[in-house]
Amino acid sequence: MPSSVPCFILRGLSISQIQKFIPKSWKQSVKQVEPDESMVENLLKSLKDFASQGNLLKAFSVFSLIQCHASSTASHHLLLHPISYVIESCTSFRLFAQGKQLHGLIVSSGFEQNPVIVPKLVAFYAAFNHLVDAHTITENSNILHPLPWNLLISSYVRYGCFGVALSAYKQMVSKGIRPDNFTFPSVLKACAEENDLTFGKEVHESIDASCNGWDLFVHNALISMYGKSGEVVVARQLFDKMLERDAVSWNTIISVYASRGMWEEAFQMFERMRSESVHLNIITWNTIAGGCMRTGNFKGALLLLSQMRACGIQLDPVAMVNGLGACSHIGSIRQGKEIHGFAIRNFVDGFDNVRNALITMYSRCNDLRHAYLMFQLIEAKSIITWNSLLSGYAHLDRSEEASFLFREMLLSGFNPNYVTIASILPLSARVANLQHGREFHCYITRRIEFEDKLLLWNALVDMYARSGKVLEAKRVFDSMSIRDEVTYTSLIAGYGMQGEGGAALKIFDKMKRFQIKPDHITMVTVLSACSHSGLVAEGQMLFENMIRDYGILPRLEHFACMVDLFGRAGLLHKAKDILVRIPYKPTSAMWATLLGACRIHGNTVIGEWAAEKLLEMRPENSGYYVLIANMYAAAGCWNKLAKVRTSMRDVGVKKVPGCSWIDVGNGFSSFVVGDTLNPQAHELYPILDGLTELTKDAGYVARNDFESDDEGFEAIAVLQQKK
Repeated sequence: MPSSVPCFILRGLSISQIQKFIPKSWKQSVKQVEPDESMVENLLKSLKDFASQGNLLKAFSVFSLIQCHASSTASHHLLLHPISYVIESCTSFRLFAQGKQLHGLIVSSGFEQNPVIVPKLVAFYAAFNHLVDAHTITENSNILHPLPWNLLISSYVRYGCFGVALSAYKQMVSKGIRPDNFTFPSVLKACAEENDLTFGKEVHESIDASCNGWDLFVHNALISMYGKSGEVVVARQLFDKMLERDAVSWNTIISVYASRGMWEEAFQMFERMRSESVHLNIITWNTIAGGCMRTGNFKGALLLLSQMRACGIQLDPVAMVNGLGACSHIGSIRQGKEIHGFAIRNFVDGFDNVRNALITMYSRCNDLRHAYLMFQLIEAKSIITWNSLLSGYAHLDRSEEASFLFREMLLSGFNPNYVTIASILPLSARVANLQHGREFHCYITRRIEFEDKLLLWNALVDMYARSGKVLEAKRVFDSMSIRDEVTYTSLIAGYGMQGEGGAALKIFDKMKRFQIKPDHITMVTVLSACSHSGLVAEGQMLFENMIRDYGILPRLEHFACMVDLFGRAGLLHKAKDILVRIPYKPTSAMWATLLGACRIHGNTVIGEWAAEKLLEMRPENSGYYVLIANMYAAAGCWNKLAKVRTSMRDVGVKKVPGCSWIDVGNGFSSFVVGDTLNPQAHELYPILDGLTELTKDAGYVARNDFESDDEGFEAIAVLQQKK
């Protein structure tokens, strides 16, 4: 199609010549009509058909014929509807140049103030984001109907010009034009986006004072405006007062609760929707599934996906990302693969967000082969793609692979963002090598864009705290202008691991003074700090008051902390009582904790009871046999020690050699007891012998508790059998 269509002015044509353009069937159907009237109507119908099909070349040709007839008969009003049809077609088929030509014709024809043409021109310019032209046309018109202003205001809102939209509304009202129910939804949305609650309330008063009557769309917009402005109670009151509701009403109030993190209320409204058989669209399902993810109800999120499919709803990429995220958290690779297959069958596996979620799911489910395969399939990798695989390696403590991948990312031209560094930092603490961690600390400090990334600074506090560098963790903590429960929890954990329970409790008190509510993880770290420092009374009081003071119901890990607290303090009967009365099934680690405490405090009666429970759960774990043997050795029960060794041999359990590693300057070298295959053994063992002599000179006395002395354990058992 040419870039512009000429406007033909065909002068001197007779009616018979013009009628050649009209099909015979039309001529036969209008024989009784006067020739001029018949011709114009048929031309108008022809133009309308061509315009609706986007055939502007023919539409303009027909328009020229009508224009010629209007000029010859001085009937300019005949051009009104043809111009209207053609300008609409220019808008629909994105023909800006032709529309501009028509605008010139409209002005020359004197139609620029016509109430039919003005809204069409406003819509035309707004469609091409020429909002200044649209505004000029609107304010220069003398039309008192709100339609042109409605089109202008809604266009401003559509393009994100919310402040200008409100100015246009005020200008409209100042001209004495009364807004209608099509005006208010756009204005209320602009108020919400501009966070102008004061003006929003003024608009609300105008709605109540108007004679337009109750309108569902306006009411929905009011709920949304108040909800986005934080007036959740008012939004709910408006919802409850509605004369009727549609799916948008329900979705709006659910979105209000979701945006404020009020998931319990959102879940309740969702259940009400289902009980009242309100139609649930994909957005509602995804919002609630996302809420399940936020609240840690990962199985609930997967259940919702199953229910969506049962209701015949086609899962979109957002739903699949939610499902894959849930599988990542609970380690359900089977369901993750099902979602992967569903994504392939529905041709959404090519979406970047789905692919990134698949990488995370496979890596978190310990299937790094498939995670790396998905990673390689993505040609145009983004920083999110790299982060997905990096976080997977970090989650599984695969520090070497993570370091290699990080270097590969840098060589590919990607700069790490705050998520990248937050994923890598924990590895620095886990391998007790702070060189890279300190390098990252410097990198973070030099970058202004990282100043407000709380996740990153929390990761730094955690890294130093886990590495035993509590003073450095405290320095980072003190430098932070914003802290949350994660910040405090990381520092409390650091003090707790160093046995500085008093300092940990002071940080906990400071956290409460700043009205930062502790979560269940915080309580675990505080109880653990009390345990490591022998603060029995303090730990017991915190545990007993968890529900009353913080609304936290004790979980399995909190009971485990109490077993450790009482066990370390020698209160073995209290520790046993916890395990007997606990509302959960005790883990093997909890029985092992009690068993270790019995060894330290020489209580073989409770120790044997714990050992029996422990071996019922994990008879194949060699470490637990060593714990039992150590208890008997500490108590001098050599016969029972020999029986443990014999039992290990009969069951076929072997003690896994302990593994150590040493920093040799340019990396880490691992070795086991009696390891002669290590290529650096001839260098490592002289260094270890030298370290042993240094520790002896410093007055260190080796513990003879048989915890890792395999040869001693074997020798004692054999000697006892010979007796």
